Amino acid sequence: MNGGKTKEDILAPIKVGEKIGYGLGDLGFNFFWANISAFLLIFYTDVFGISAAAAGTMMLVTKIFDAFTDPIMGAIADRTKTKWGKFRPYLLWAGIPMAAAGVLTYTTPDLQEGGKLIWAYGTYTFMMLMYTVLSVPYSALSGVITARSQDRTELISFRFIAAFTGTTLVNFFTLDLVDLLGKGDEKLGWQLTMGVYGILAAILFAVVFFTTKERVTPPKEQKSDPIGDLKDLLKNKPWLVLFSLALIIMITISMRAGAAIYYIKYYVNRPDLIKYFLTTYGLALAAGAALTPVMTRFLDKKKLMMVLMTITGVLSIAFFFIPSDAIWLMFTVNILIGLALGPKSPLAFSMYADTADYTEWKMGRRATAMTFSAAIFSQKLGGALASFAIGAILAGMGYVANEAQSNASQTGIVVAFSLIPGVIALLAAYVMKFYTLDNAFLQKIQTELKERKAAASN
Repeated sequence: MNGGKTKEDILAPIKVGEKIGYGLGDLGFNFFWANISAFLLIFYTDVFGISAAAAGTMMLVTKIFDAFTDPIMGAIADRTKTKWGKFRPYLLWAGIPMAAAGVLTYTTPDLQEGGKLIWAYGTYTFMMLMYTVLSVPYSALSGVITARSQDRTELISFRFIAAFTGTTLVNFFTLDLVDLLGKGDEKLGWQLTMGVYGILAAILFAVVFFTTKERVTPPKEQKSDPIGDLKDLLKNKPWLVLFSLALIIMITISMRAGAAIYYIKYYVNRPDLIKYFLTTYGLALAAGAALTPVMTRFLDKKKLMMVLMTITGVLSIAFFFIPSDAIWLMFTVNILIGLALGPKSPLAFSMYADTADYTEWKMGRRATAMTFSAAIFSQKLGGALASFAIGAILAGMGYVANEAQSNASQTGIVVAFSLIPGVIALLAAYVMKFYTLDNAFLQKIQTELKERKAAASN
């Protein structure tokens, strides 16, 4: 028994209310993640007052710390035992510390550049640590709410509809909130804005706790072995493909997100369009995520991912050739890229849950949080590599904050926004060909796991 439910319930349909409740958690996460992706680098260079190269390097170096904290958190979450389950309690406990970490990261101390850099390393590391404490259990939760593959896709689609809604809200309102709350003091505005976002996020994390249930459990005979969990992952070819894919795709997404503001502000020379450019893109991402369950009814997840990343790659490369005054064309192509990228996250996280089932089917062990924690690390590493690349490109091309840019600097911004993400997206489409869990194989896995658990309960 598990929370009053029999193990046959793992393949029963789940209600829409639970899907919505779970999805709202990623609305909360994107009050932080969307800020990191779109605004943190330009906050560091144009408000906080450190160089693009230093900021990009800092965001990459801190991922060394994440390399240890993500799997450690996965191991801790997999071994957590409470009357509320393994993963849900973290959504209730860690929301307020996460809010505090966000405020501190967007606080500008009265220090010289060296002192500011130390502050940035410390606060950003703290924020990403708290993000790990929340996001690993949250992601793992999607793998234990239900065992039905299509329901997982729908569940995670709700998650990313909410995520991209959060991205849209952050992109549209953040700069206005900074002006409104700061009343001319940009540094204070960022602090207060992150305080508002942090409180809203903590409330949404609590909603997840109260609206979801954990139904899928590890085999009774499974013994605690974190090292064994990692070894199982390294033997799981489908998961290794997804790990590589997440790293590659996140470089594409984060480079476009991080370079977008520089692109509109310094290349198009229309800072007034920033929130509209980012908002329409966010809406397109949400629409793409919403369409994911429909598309997976007609195309296998693997084939769909390959098609979508190919479209993303071609359109991103095409962006390089759009003139700086072709505003309508920029918006159109950017929206199309958003529609193509929107399903990526629901597909990938649904497939991670499938690989957890594959590990249990093949190795006789289940480590859902470990499966997702290593995946989350690959995403964060991809985002950090993107920020490092943007910072390096801007520094190499002579970027100077809040001033008109040279032709070389403008070219670097355009390349970071178009060509590099485009080539990497095409690489992602190629990597996906090595993924082996098609619909027929997954159906076999789910049936056999159900039979094993039925036999074990008799």
